Amino acid sequence: MTLLFHASDLHFGAEDTAALDWFSGRVREDQPDAVVITGDLTMRARSTEFAAAGRWLGDLGVPVLIEPGNHDLPYFNPVRRLWRPYHRVMRLQDRFHDGVTIDGVQLVSLPTTARVQWRLNWSKGKVNQRALQEALASLATSAPDLVKIVLAHHPLIEAETRSSGRTTGGRTALESLAGAGADAVLSGHVHDPFDLLVPAGGRSIRLIGAGTLSERVRVTPPSFNRLTVESGVLTASVCAMN
Repeated sequence: MTLLFHASDLHFGAEDTAALDWFSGRVREDQPDAVVITGDLTMRARSTEFAAAGRWLGDLGVPVLIEPGNHDLPYFNPVRRLWRPYHRVMRLQDRFHDGVTIDGVQLVSLPTTARVQWRLNWSKGKVNQRALQEALASLATSAPDLVKIVLAHHPLIEAETRSSGRTTGGRTALESLAGAGADAVLSGHVHDPFDLLVPAGGRSIRLIGAGTLSERVRVTPPSFNRLTVESGVLTASVCAMN
């Protein structure tokens, strides 16, 4: 059996210390094969916030995979946002992705953040064609017996949560990913968990959203998703802090 912990929206700078300690304790207890973070490690993409996130992730003692979120792009520095928007989060990606292998599962990145958009709210999601084609190319090389999981920050379609992703190109991407054999898409952003089975691409695909480990809760208390893969079957459950 492969065990993954799926967390999102830690928002260092507005983190919930008690929630982070609780999550760390669960990691020590269960020793997952990897922790998957679907974005928003930080609140304002400050170097101090990334440093704090890096220390906490390093202390988990298990492999970590990171997908950038909109809060991980520079907020106060427009020059850095335009020219080096992913520099700080990519440094953490490179540090923690190195050498990660997970039995029975293929994890595929699908960035849904954008440095600029043709709308006022740049926090919402966007799937560009280059990112989608790279994800589809990864799926095309996958062994048929693997459970194929796509990692995104924004939900590709709305999941009836209080917050929204409003992901431009999300439905088209979902159809393409499902048609290419993806079994599930993990995401965050909306700060409430969800688990949907959606028809797309001539089959069904699972959409699984994680809550938050920050102070910025919506409906659900701080939470994460516990995912298991056994004999090609993906099972997900929400673990919420009491």
